[in-house]
Amino acid sequence: MTLRASVKTVLLASALAGLAACATTTPPDQGPSKTAATDTQQWMDRIKVTASPDEIVLAPHAAGLSANQSAALDDLMGRWLEAEARELVVTAPNAAGAMAAQIRERLITLGAPAARVRVVGFDPVGPEDATIRVGFLRHVAEPIKCGQHWGNLAATRDNAAYDNFGCAVAANLAAQVANPEDLVRPRDMTPPDAGRRDTVFGKYRKGEITSSAKDEQATGALSKAIK
Repeated sequence: MTLRASVKTVLLASALAGLAACATTTPPDQGPSKTAATDTQQWMDRIKVTASPDEIVLAPHAAGLSANQSAALDDLMGRWLEAEARELVVTAPNAAGAMAAQIRERLITLGAPAARVRVVGFDPVGPEDATIRVGFLRHVAEPIKCGQHWGNLAATRDNAAYDNFGCAVAANLAAQVANPEDLVRPRDMTPPDAGRRDTVFGKYRKGEITSSAKDEQATGALSKAIK
């Protein structure tokens, strides 16, 4: 075997060995899913969000809502809008279904989207269960205390972050977020605009231009100011 052939054999063997190494399975304790959180992400994970019901209790009336009950619904609706909560739930005995429907219509009239007002019926067990509850879940982010353990800020030989690095960012976020539930799960997507979709597809089928018409502000024309 010539020297050139020997070199080719060695290189081919090295390449095959490298491909085999790339094809090996990653150990279960490694990989992106097991990557340790950064110093800032670790503080974000320490934000605790608690949920508690904000609800009112209404007595069923054959004549429907009273003036006091309507006022209580108005106040509840204001708190719901302020909290930017997601769902309003009307829990009523099955016998009070007509009043529960009236409550739902009242909440929708006050500004709640119909898809976010849900009525739940049940069969009461005792006299204390013959009431109607209207409310939502209010989420609160607990404050984070920073500055507990600073350590030696001058010790930078390890090029590591100090103990409270990222705490202020997480604390400010927990204090400023409008709806702490957003820290727990993302919000639901809004439904698509079916009317606009039908309009675009109708123009497409006719061979017409589907883009929106441009106005004067979208032309990019120079200002007509007097010089």
